[in-house]
Amino acid sequence: MLTRLDPVLSALVALSILMIPWFLFAPGIDQALWILQTAIDLINVAMAWRLYRQPGTDRYARRFWIAVAAAMGFSAMADAYQTALVLGGHPANDVSVVQSGLVVAGMVIAVITMLFHPLGGTGRLRLRLWLDAATVLTAVAVFLWYFLLAGEFSGGQTANRLAAAATSAVMLLVTFALIKLLFSTNAPFQQLPGMIGALGVTGTAVAAPLAALLMERSDTRLIYLAQLVPCLFIPISLRIQEILNRRKIDVPLAARRRRFSRMPYAAVVGTQLLLLLALSQVVADLKIWGVAAGVLLSTGLVLVRQQAAFHDNERLLAEISRRDEWFGALAQHASDTTVVTNGSQRVTYASPSAVRLLGLQDGDDTGNDLGGRIHAEDMPLVAELFTRMQAEGTAGAEVRLLHADGTYHWTHVVGTDLLANPNIRGLVWNGRDVTEARQLQDELRHQATHDVLTGLANRHLLQQRMLTVEADLPVSILVIDLDGFKQVNDVHGHHSGDQVLIAVAERLTGIVGDAGTVARLGGDEFAVILPDTDTDRGETLAAVLSRVVAEPIPVTGAVVTVGASIGVSSGTPAEAERMLREADDAMYRRKQSRRNLIGNHG
Repeated sequence: MLTRLDPVLSALVALSILMIPWFLFAPGIDQALWILQTAIDLINVAMAWRLYRQPGTDRYARRFWIAVAAAMGFSAMADAYQTALVLGGHPANDVSVVQSGLVVAGMVIAVITMLFHPLGGTGRLRLRLWLDAATVLTAVAVFLWYFLLAGEFSGGQTANRLAAAATSAVMLLVTFALIKLLFSTNAPFQQLPGMIGALGVTGTAVAAPLAALLMERSDTRLIYLAQLVPCLFIPISLRIQEILNRRKIDVPLAARRRRFSRMPYAAVVGTQLLLLLALSQVVADLKIWGVAAGVLLSTGLVLVRQQAAFHDNERLLAEISRRDEWFGALAQHASDTTVVTNGSQRVTYASPSAVRLLGLQDGDDTGNDLGGRIHAEDMPLVAELFTRMQAEGTAGAEVRLLHADGTYHWTHVVGTDLLANPNIRGLVWNGRDVTEARQLQDELRHQATHDVLTGLANRHLLQQRMLTVEADLPVSILVIDLDGFKQVNDVHGHHSGDQVLIAVAERLTGIVGDAGTVARLGGDEFAVILPDTDTDRGETLAAVLSRVVAEPIPVTGAVVTVGASIGVSSGTPAEAERMLREADDAMYRRKQSRRNLIGNHG
């Protein structure tokens, strides 16, 4: 898919394929070898630089890619120098010291950067990564010893021994650095391009010597081909990585951590096959072959068993991951919020929906004090909630919790004491925002207990307020009826009458204040409850209210005046019905006396 869609990658793969017949049959391959090497190095520099400049690359990855670009730059200078020598008549297979020094300098830069790249993981995961890397590195060392070092140390010249040892040391160092990155959880490249690039780096160093050792006769064309083909793996790997980055095709970190690498087991298989190759080249009796067969069989059985266990583990981890994702999606989109606190009310877990309920960042308020979010007036209710939880295990209540925006939200919480549960060891709180429902309830309650026009208490609330007065306190009730209100309705209309009622209500509440309760009983009739007030004080307040109500009231297009007939009765809260009846009678007597007075003057 990547090859079909990407022309650069397609061209690199096609070049690798076409190079085989060219180097096998075309003339002039001595010069072409180093020219192509230089061109590939320059391509590598450009591709590594593009990866360095890609958006979204973290600082460790950027450091890695700039090191790769620098290493490829040194290789380009080295191969360009060798190309100039070859074009000037220097033998193609005689590598100059300058070329080798520049290549080694570039490799040192890359190796140091890879060695200092953070491995990632903690605890046993880090130990597993190091053990896997050590297993693969051991296998690489065995192959180098068999194909390169053993022959030189057994019969080669001193110079050749030193060269072979140096090559092997550098290869082991490069291999170790690459394996470290391949096994790490935060490698700057993904597994597929990483494996291709590792094969390319390894092949550039050992492919040609191994080809010369494995072939009975030295064939320059095949050795050149073995030297050049691995070089093309590097730009192919860089291009694949760029495509994956650009298309944002990535393996989640959790999946990387769950994946069990097969590379160590492939390394074990490789060393076992190498053992068979070594035994075939020596005179071994049946005892040795029997032991070797037993070693191979037992190793194979262990590997198969281990792979089966890994397969089961991966399947189990995948199932756990699916379940975690399922529960995570439920928690993310659930209307209820789950918060777990320890014994001191410190939050140890908050579900993602806590973002909506409390405005927490990323659904996590770990370490914060949940008690600090409770409204001060609700603390006694919360204390009672804890008491019920200790007695019953589970209890619920509606409390106000502080939102991140500074407002309090009514929340229905159900707490469960799971401190004794070793898997939880905390108090589990399930909460739901009921602010809108609470506001609706308050609005309905207000409508049921208050007058719609004036906002004053109605008769029902007036009776409820009377029940809240302490039984041993005196209380006075004032019943107020407006005089002249009918004329306002008849002359100026009901709208003006409503304005008069609203104005009177405001004046009554302005005088009474918090000392009592003002209510509208209906029509133009009002009442006032005055706790801790006797008849004399009630009569005094009635005179004040009568005088204030009689002040002119502006209405639409006019100014009107109304009077107030007020009846007063005093007693105890238990005598509410009697007092209300007596105050009503006193109000009507006063209204009648006012009418008689007006009639006599007329």
